Amino acid sequence: MRNPASIRIQKDGGVFVQQPGDTILRAALRAEKGLTYECNSGGCGACKFDLIEGEVEELWPEAPGLTERDRRRGRKLACQCRAIGDVTIAAATAPEYVPHIAPGRQRARLAQIRDITHDIREFRFVASEHARFLPGQYAMLDLPGLTSSRAYSLANTPNDRGEWHFQVRRVQHGRGTHVLFDRLAVGDEIGLDGPYGTAHLRPDAPRDLVCVAGGSGLAPMLSIARGAAEAGMLGQRTLHFFYGARTPRDVCGEDMLGELPGYGSAIRFIPVVSLPHDGGEWRGRTGYVHDELSRDLPKSLAEYEFYFAGPPPMTQALQELLMLGHKVPFGQIHFDRFF
Repeated sequence: MRNPASIRIQKDGGVFVQQPGDTILRAALRAEKGLTYECNSGGCGACKFDLIEGEVEELWPEAPGLTERDRRRGRKLACQCRAIGDVTIAAATAPEYVPHIAPGRQRARLAQIRDITHDIREFRFVASEHARFLPGQYAMLDLPGLTSSRAYSLANTPNDRGEWHFQVRRVQHGRGTHVLFDRLAVGDEIGLDGPYGTAHLRPDAPRDLVCVAGGSGLAPMLSIARGAAEAGMLGQRTLHFFYGARTPRDVCGEDMLGELPGYGSAIRFIPVVSLPHDGGEWRGRTGYVHDELSRDLPKSLAEYEFYFAGPPPMTQALQELLMLGHKVPFGQIHFDRFF
């Protein structure tokens, strides 16, 4: 195992230490340095940097977060690189990426498994330390037999019981979901590193909330809704919760939202199905969830605080709708890109 490495950010002169086993990005966030990032998994490209001095090891040279032009220019991904000795990098930083809670590593035991739908399952882990995170954030899981971590969003809220709940959709040929669904049993231990993510609940925002979820994007949106309820935000504000599903049997979330105070008044659940005749009867709303959102909300879209998570086509359509179609300020739009 390598010795700790010193990493200097050229622009602001900040220096931090990378401990053995960490990537440059994780080391920066542990040191409360605001390197820009989103997915932490090599897919989004938000953590690109230029290597000025020193040498790095690339964990996933083919990561899709780098374009061919990036590779020709020698650019790297901080989430997929480890420094070999001391290095200097040129990387984007911003105050909003300084973590509110510095991520940390710990061991966690699988305590409970339950089915949400035919292909989404909730995995509840318990660690010895308090579960410190913000509603809407995610953690990196180190699963047995895999050489790289997997990012999964949290569905619950911070607690002193050390509980971390993840709702995961089975992905065909997905190695991470194969381990979770087919190999792990209650009592097994994994490595857990977190929290990460910037698309967390903003309790001080005065506007009504809109959560939009697709697939296992249910997890962070449910965490946002639960966090808003616990914080007493829904006394004067309404939460509009949209869930986009492919078929009727994919619809989920209402039972969990129904447990929150204010459901049916301060909390609205609006499921939308894109393939209503596939595998079941459906009498509710049909089409794409972003189209229904623009039809349903009673006020100008710029008057809401938006949170969303789901498949890339859905998040891309929502970004275009909100930012281009309705000029919603970027500061009112919160999402982390996963691929």
